[in-house]
Amino acid sequence: MDGYSRRVKSEPLALLGASCPTGCKNCGLRANSAFLSGSAAELDAIADFRQGTRVVEAGATIVPEHGTSSRLFTLYSGWAFRYKTLSDGRRQILNFLLPGDFIGLQDEFADGQTHGVEAATTCTLCVFPRDRLWQVLHSQPKLGYDLTWLAAREEKMVDDNLVTNGRRNAIERVAMLLMHLYRRAERVGMAHKGGIEFPFNQQHMADALGLSLVHTNKTLRRLRQLGLHSLEGGALCILNAAALESLGDYFERPLRPVPLI
Repeated sequence: MDGYSRRVKSEPLALLGASCPTGCKNCGLRANSAFLSGSAAELDAIADFRQGTRVVEAGATIVPEHGTSSRLFTLYSGWAFRYKTLSDGRRQILNFLLPGDFIGLQDEFADGQTHGVEAATTCTLCVFPRDRLWQVLHSQPKLGYDLTWLAAREEKMVDDNLVTNGRRNAIERVAMLLMHLYRRAERVGMAHKGGIEFPFNQQHMADALGLSLVHTNKTLRRLRQLGLHSLEGGALCILNAAALESLGDYFERPLRPVPLI
């Protein structure tokens, strides 16, 4: 384990281990320029809507894949992922979840769960009762627009994943995933000196990219040999961002501040 990996283990960023404050006006995420601050009326409505907080340990279920959930969530701290499983046990990771992501909206339009959500690290979540969603949106239409914006943003990420798994080759897929996760984590304040906490193993990456475990291992080893990244001890360090972005055909887009429910 290198020096950076040890620092990630022993000195996690404050955001990663933060407990959710009592009032939404004191939310630590809203202090981050990546998120919209919200009006006083919107914050009051969200605080009234919020049912409390929940801490989920790594590996535990946040949303059951084959069941019903009466709750919606905002991920306040930690990493999680959304997935679907085939009847023979093969899993597809649909997307990775970071602080600020709203969880569970898809199932508002279906009978029962259409996917599962699992915590990859210890996660703190803001909890909302599903049956009060439209009541809140009726009183605060701007929050309805915010939810539409968040849904469109997630659809765009699904589009990017479809392009990756449908058209990129193995080395491009892995390069794209590493940069995508690093840039998202960096945006919400989880990066430090070119590295981030990275709780995902090679099986997670294979399940996200539609690759075999062996192929994922060989591809990661090749990228490491090229000196583009370091991935060990639960830490991802980007060593040559320009080369990794070029290899994965990844490019930055101007990003607006994200609504936060």
